[in-house]
Amino acid sequence: MTVRRRSRAGVALLAAFAGVVTLLAACQASVEPGRKPASLTEVTDFGRNPGGLRMYEYVPNSAGAHPPVLVAIHPCTGSGPGFHAGTAFAELADRYGFIVVYPDANSEGQCFDTASSQALKRDGDSDPTSVASMVKYAEEHHKADAGRVYVTGASSGANMTNVLLADHPDLFKAGSVFMGVPFGCFPIDDYGSDGWRECSSGRHTETPQKWGDLVRDAYPGYKGARPRVQLWHGTEDDTLNHKNLGEEIKQWTDVLGVNPEPVLTDQPKSGWTRTRYDDDGEQPPLEVISVEGGQHDFPNSGMETMAISFLGLDRSGTQG
Repeated sequence: MTVRRRSRAGVALLAAFAGVVTLLAACQASVEPGRKPASLTEVTDFGRNPGGLRMYEYVPNSAGAHPPVLVAIHPCTGSGPGFHAGTAFAELADRYGFIVVYPDANSEGQCFDTASSQALKRDGDSDPTSVASMVKYAEEHHKADAGRVYVTGASSGANMTNVLLADHPDLFKAGSVFMGVPFGCFPIDDYGSDGWRECSSGRHTETPQKWGDLVRDAYPGYKGARPRVQLWHGTEDDTLNHKNLGEEIKQWTDVLGVNPEPVLTDQPKSGWTRTRYDDDGEQPPLEVISVEGGQHDFPNSGMETMAISFLGLDRSGTQG
């Protein structure tokens, strides 16, 4: 009898091939036959909409029975579909199973109202109330987890993120702010003129107490927990000056009741200086990333992934 022996390389190759076949079979078994890939969808009737905004949603096939929600808000001149296509939030939603809601502005220049008296109070007749309706729609129609709702935005969307965290602290658990200004930075009666220049240039400064009072006045009497906040800004931002980051830090340390001296300072990436306040863990009350040489073009370079990690959307269960 002749015995044929396989070489070690041949055995390894066969084992690897068997592993690939097993993996492919498992993947095929996990995909529901006939199920279409997830896509961006417009929702035309989502509830009270005083701002006249449009709503787009992305519900990934990976979403579970009670998925978390991320509201992702575009900058001026942008759109909901544009922010969906130009950022990694939908890709991350596929990976981690959360719903993404993309508000779409209804104004000249596609900016959100973050300055009027109606915008700067809970349940006012303006854009923030429209966005809150979108969240409630997701909770009702997709059985989304009301305990895991988050918000992020860039530029005008960043300002709206700060406004939503102030107006609706009971609705959002945390927010990530890319290139924004403090809540209440634009004087209401000068919005779009001198008030814009004072704020955007970083010349509008207040004490921490004054900044904090503006947030507290948005929802008088609120005694519950405040959302955690992550702030991003580039040192070379020539649209919304980097000085605004310092004013935002003053505002949120006061609102959150944390020491203005950071407990951790590190560099998660070359040129990125990260500071954490009150807690040096992955989900502190306040986290700040200043990007050396960064301009007015965030998020980029993996920033979305860091934001998702801070918010807690890359892990199952409730946030830490």
